[in-house]
Amino acid sequence: MRTCRIAMVQMNPIVGDLNGNVQAMTGWLKAARQAQADIVVFPELVVTGYPPEDLVLRQSFLRDTQQALHQFVQHCRQITTVVGFVEERKTRSQKYRTSMVVPSGPRHIFNAAAVIQDRRVIARCQKTLLPDYGVFDESRYFESGREALVCRIGGIGVGVNICEDIWYADGPTRDQVNHGSAELIININASPFHKGKSATRERMLSRRARENGVMLSYTNMVGGQDEIVFDGNSILVNPQGQVIARAKAFEEDLLVADLQFPGTVPKYLAASTTTKKRVPVNFTIKNVVAKGHLGPAVKKPIMRQPLPKLNSVEEVYLALVTGVRDYVRKNGFSTVVIGISGGIDSALTAVIATDAIGAENVTGVFMPSKFTSRESREDSTKLMKALKCSFLTIPIGATWESYLKLLTPAFGRRPHDATEENLQARIRGTLLMALSNKFGHLVLTTGNKSEMSVGYATLYGDMAGGFAVIKDVPKMLVYELTRYRNRRAVDHLGRELIPLRIIERAPSAELKADQTDQDTLPSYDVLDRILEAYVEEDRSLEEIVKLGMKPKIVRQVMAMVDRSEYKRRQAPIGIKITPRALGKDRRMPLTNRYLKH
Repeated sequence: MRTCRIAMVQMNPIVGDLNGNVQAMTGWLKAARQAQADIVVFPELVVTGYPPEDLVLRQSFLRDTQQALHQFVQHCRQITTVVGFVEERKTRSQKYRTSMVVPSGPRHIFNAAAVIQDRRVIARCQKTLLPDYGVFDESRYFESGREALVCRIGGIGVGVNICEDIWYADGPTRDQVNHGSAELIININASPFHKGKSATRERMLSRRARENGVMLSYTNMVGGQDEIVFDGNSILVNPQGQVIARAKAFEEDLLVADLQFPGTVPKYLAASTTTKKRVPVNFTIKNVVAKGHLGPAVKKPIMRQPLPKLNSVEEVYLALVTGVRDYVRKNGFSTVVIGISGGIDSALTAVIATDAIGAENVTGVFMPSKFTSRESREDSTKLMKALKCSFLTIPIGATWESYLKLLTPAFGRRPHDATEENLQARIRGTLLMALSNKFGHLVLTTGNKSEMSVGYATLYGDMAGGFAVIKDVPKMLVYELTRYRNRRAVDHLGRELIPLRIIERAPSAELKADQTDQDTLPSYDVLDRILEAYVEEDRSLEEIVKLGMKPKIVRQVMAMVDRSEYKRRQAPIGIKITPRALGKDRRMPLTNRYLKH
């Protein structure tokens, strides 16, 4: 048998922090070398972070990226290294350059991978299939590659491709195996999380390995970047489609494993391409023979067993914690402030923030009015005490009365309506922003996806803030996450963090007497089903009604969603956890007369 030890670096880079990323990569490289790895693999665009977006349009960024890669290459000795980077070439045929000089003339920019040996780039490949759906917009920045790379490393055929390339049966993997005799496919990734994504991804990788009869290494990025979270979950899959090793979820990790291959290349791989005419060639095969061998001949065997899978609710919770932690940390904040209402949304937001950055860095602010219930006051106090967070109480009654007095001449005898209700929310938003300005806190908003979808939120009020933690979490999932976190607390502490009354009480904005959310909205179980169909699946009125929904309610919800588009455009970004989030995933015109309800 031929044995190859692979080290997969599941890393959390920061977009634009070229020097910091290279420094972190160098540390991981050292760890892989200490593990006696033959090959070390880094994620997609790890040098720049993902997605670099319009930074790629800056010539200085491309020049500095090239310099950063050149610096990293100098550390790559005694181990074959695969690393993702942004590549620019003057023409498609131009040889790879590691100098700092960026050529003038037409720019050809690629999402690329470099294969490095002995402080030299021996090969490179470009991403061939560029995603332009959901949060992706790669064709705006990159050209598609045309080649499928296979490197012969220590006698083992290693095909390298990038993220989307592995998702399609007729992508470069098929040609790398059938026409390049690849025995191992290394796929590098920046694959964003959403609920159920890891399971879907694993099924696809199992199928791809099985149909090609090839060993498959899938190295994913980890960490939060703006509204996107990368879940890690890097895996190794054998030719039978079985997961033989899995890295941690939502944590940096170094996955090291020994891969075994037959003593000789299997006949079906060694066959000449002339015998493979029944399998069409979609990409030009680029074969590179690497120097050297696969490291020390005698090594202590290593094989890491797959870690257990997380359930879907646990995955979502960890994604939210990761998203908050990294948004706060990567943007230079250390503390956050949250408006605590006594409701379930603000309670869940406070718990997530505490888990993400520590109770000592979270301040909750209770801002009661004449409509605030005794239960809300008691439950807010109990919650903050359980979390051990700082807790302020700032009543807004007198301020609200002064606003009404100030506006009376302008309002005249018009009756009270949502205007007076929204004034309370806007006063609270102003107070939170004042605390943010004074103490440098990041304001975390607390609205959920159900509310944000239908506009059940106050612009410049409870929507005021810097980061919307549960913006993509439907209300019914809010309840699931809250119960999940309470179960964890009971298991570890013997007590609940979130008072049960917060979970069990009818949700209310408490902006007028005896108010509940269902005065304005359908029940949340019905609302969430309609929103999933309309917002996430783009179903029509007729299609949603066929799901068992009442036409009148469906029309009401669709109209609310469409009318509130302008609010969402001005809302802070929030963490993506559903297949189609309110943000980059869904881009609707504000001025829009195509309203089919």
